[in-house]
Order: sequence, then structure tokens, then C-alpha cells
Amino acid sequence: MAETLAEAVSRRRTFAIIAHPDAGKTTLTEKLLLFGGAIQLAGEVKAKKDRIQTRSDWMKIERERGISVVTSVMTFEYGGNVFNILDTPGHEDFADDTYRTLTAVDAAVMVIDAAKGIEPRTLKLFEVCRLRDIPILTFVNKMDRESRDPFEILDEVEEKLALDTAPVTWPVGRSKTFCGSFNLAEGTFRGSETQVEPLKVDDLGEVAARLPENERAAFRDELELAREACRPFDRDAFLEGHLTPVFFGSALRNFGVRDLIDALGAFAPPPRDQVADVRTVHAAEDRMTAFVFKIQANMDPNHRDRIAFARVCSGMLERGMKVRLARTGKQIGLTAPQFFFASQRQLADTAYAGDVVGIPNHGTLRIGDTLTEGEALVFEGVPNFAPEILRRVRLEDAMKAKKLKEALQQMAEEGVVQLFSPEDGSPAIVGVVGALQLDVLKERLSAEYGLPVSFEMSRFSVCRWISADNPAELEKFVTARRGDIARDLDGDPVFLAQDAFSLRYEAERYPAIKMVAVKEYHVAKA
Repeated sequence: MAETLAEAVSRRRTFAIIAHPDAGKTTLTEKLLLFGGAIQLAGEVKAKKDRIQTRSDWMKIERERGISVVTSVMTFEYGGNVFNILDTPGHEDFADDTYRTLTAVDAAVMVIDAAKGIEPRTLKLFEVCRLRDIPILTFVNKMDRESRDPFEILDEVEEKLALDTAPVTWPVGRSKTFCGSFNLAEGTFRGSETQVEPLKVDDLGEVAARLPENERAAFRDELELAREACRPFDRDAFLEGHLTPVFFGSALRNFGVRDLIDALGAFAPPPRDQVADVRTVHAAEDRMTAFVFKIQANMDPNHRDRIAFARVCSGMLERGMKVRLARTGKQIGLTAPQFFFASQRQLADTAYAGDVVGIPNHGTLRIGDTLTEGEALVFEGVPNFAPEILRRVRLEDAMKAKKLKEALQQMAEEGVVQLFSPEDGSPAIVGVVGALQLDVLKERLSAEYGLPVSFEMSRFSVCRWISADNPAELEKFVTARRGDIARDLDGDPVFLAQDAFSLRYEAERYPAIKMVAVKEYHVAKA
């Protein structure tokens, strides 16, 4: 029997994986794909060059440094559900990319290093999830290494994140003796992931027997305490963002990953309703809506391609359909929407609410764009953050100035950097959140456009978007400070200040001018 739209939508699970760098996020992603049948052998991809496309880190700079700097999207089926994993950059220099990605998910998996606990980056990412009311599942990784006491980790999550914890599984052993996890509610043991079905345990002695004799009594006491003292899992509290189910494991050694993926299928919410400017859009509505949360150019170096990643918010997206681009009011055709598996892709004939599709385009689509089947609405909440580093780009070959201008425009549309064009006609300024973004920009300008560049200090260090209720007041400020005014990619005015003191000084001198550090992406003009 054919699946209804509501059934198809209810099977979707779209989530991001968030973590501090080196907590094991990419390894966990790889293992989720392995158990989802999306790759045959995890780890093999590192050794064999022809299999490199099965890794979520596909850009050269990522492979060299062992970090994720762009968000990868991977889709696979498991246990009757369709999973869309968005693997986010762990490095804080790419915070804005991660934030945009979190606008496109319904849940998040927080990966914590068992030895280090809550690290600063984890804390920041969690705060973003809390702002968006995103339910979080916690995976305590690297239990096969020296680790902190599980109760201590749970206490830290509760204290630092003000989030109730409910351990679903409990580690059996620590470090060298770690051999699996015990499900507290179901009373089952699961060792290596080759063991698909967990083992029903009638007597805790059966589980304790897997440990060295000198650890058995302490383990049984600890397990009894966990059962008595820890909260049971409450799905309503989880969906409201008040409670996180906790899983212990080792992604590298295949422990605990299947418990996590089973929980994502059972607990994680199906696609949520999305707030637009005129109404709330329900995921199971008939008419298709979507928004673009990311642009990625030149994923395939052999073709100058440009892909817009769009989250389908309602209805069904079909290949060949015509949609309305809210920003311009114009119709565009979706001739070749694609599903992604890291840098591999396949044509998407149909996609449902919750799915993430890639839409090839030549500059038509921008981050924050809304697509609909004709309705005039705009989804809210894909923001732009004021950069923390401002630099001028120095070109070695002045004859290539026009090519550089085009390349920077494309990079800015993609969200790699922000681009500011000064009103006085001086050279463009690029803005980034962190220095590593400049390395990525330099690498890509050289590799993809043949433009070797370097960066020079700018006399500005702070920028703010400016507006005023009275257009005359804004014009007065722009005229008076012309040497400090630039336009962003959308043509909106930006005030560039030498330092925080100058910013405060000008804000006090011109109280009618609103200066903001966060700008929502564009609102419909049609």
C-alpha cells in the first residue's frame, strides 16, 4: 500500500551532531552510517583514496588538519526511519555555519569526551540548541580510555547545562575493562556492535561476570545506585528540552552506537512545525515549503558547481517542480534536486518534510531563501552574525582584481566570509568569526580560482548593521561618517568602527541609529 504524506513525514529524523573538537564526532558519524548500511567498512576510507567520498570531511584543508570545517549532510534508512545527519564544524571559528545548520534540524546529539566532560565549545553549542528548543541526546564517548566517573559526568551536565539527565545505558567496566553497556530500563546488555540484539539479563551477576573479579562488586553497587538514584527517561521532558537521555560508549570500538541510533528512531521528534512571517507551517501540509540554510560551491572540483542545501519544511518536493523564490517573487525550476552522502550524491525524485536536499544553481539562491509552491511567506530565524575579525584582501596579481571581486562575492554568498564594500570606494573588507576561516578562504581562492592572496590589517575591528526608524536620520549618519560606512552583500549599511570605544561613542552621539550585531537574513521584497 502506498505511503501517505503524513506517514512519510513521521518517519523522518533530522538531527545534528555537536561536540567540542576531538570529542569523536566524525568517528561517531561514520559509525552511524556504518550501522545504517550506508558504508560497508568504516575506517577503510582513510586508507583508500578512491573511497574518500564516504567520509564526511571532504575538503582538502579538513583532511590535512583532521577537522570538520563545513557542514556535511548524509541521508540513510535504518529500522524503518529515514535519517538525515548534519555533521557540523566542531571548530569555534565556524560558529556561524553551525548556528545556521541548527536552524535546519529537529534534534541534536551532543558528544562528550568521557575524560574531559563539558568543554567550552560544547557549552556554546548547547546554548544555541536551547535558544531553538532543540531536544538533545547525549553520547558520552571514549569510555574505553581513562575516563571520569559516570555519576560525575551526569552531575556536570546537570550543573553546567541546567539540564536534567536520564541515563538510558550504563557502562560495563572502564578503560581497558570496558566491554559494553547495560540498558537500565530494559535490563539488557549489549557488547560489541556485532551483537545486534541485546541480551536479556535476569541476574546482574551475568553482566558483572564479564569484568575482572576485583571490579564486580563495585559495578553491581554502582548499577543499583544508578537504577535507584537516576531519573527515568521521560519523552515529554526530552521533547521540551528539559531532559537529555544519556548513552555511554566508544564510537571507535563500536560500543553504544546502536543503542544511540535505536533511541534516535524511538525518541527523536519527527519534523517540527516551522514559524514563518505570516503563519506557522505544519510539516504534514500538502503544499511544499523549504528554506536554504547553507550554500556550498565547488564540491566537485571538475565542475564549478554551486549547491544550495535546503530543508524541506512541509509537503513533498518533487524533481521538475516549479517553486516560488520568496525574496524575488520569481519562479524557479527544481530540475535536479539531490540527496547527499558526504560528497557523493544521487538525484532526489521526491523529498519530504525533514529531508535535506541539494539544489544546484548559479547564484540564484542565497542563505535564508524561502521556497514555496506559490504562497508568499518567509521562514524566520537564519541569522547573520557580526564578524570578529576584519581584513583587507591583498592580491599578488593586480590584473586579477575583477576575478577576485567575483570570487569574494561567491564566497560571501556561500557564507564562508562576509563581504563589505566601503562607500568611499576603497578595497573590499572581508569579515570572519575566527582566523581559521581566513585559512579556508586563502586555500579555496588559490585552489578553486587560481588567486594567491594574503591578508592585511584593516583600520577597523568592529562592525554593526545600522538602521533608523526615520530614513533621514540614517542618511544623516551615513553622510557624516562616509569613510566608516560599507554595504554588505544585500546592500544593507554597516558601520565600521576602529574599536569598541569608538562604537559606543558614536552610538551615544547618534541615539536615533540602531546598531545591531545580529542581522536576520533577508525578508521578502516581493
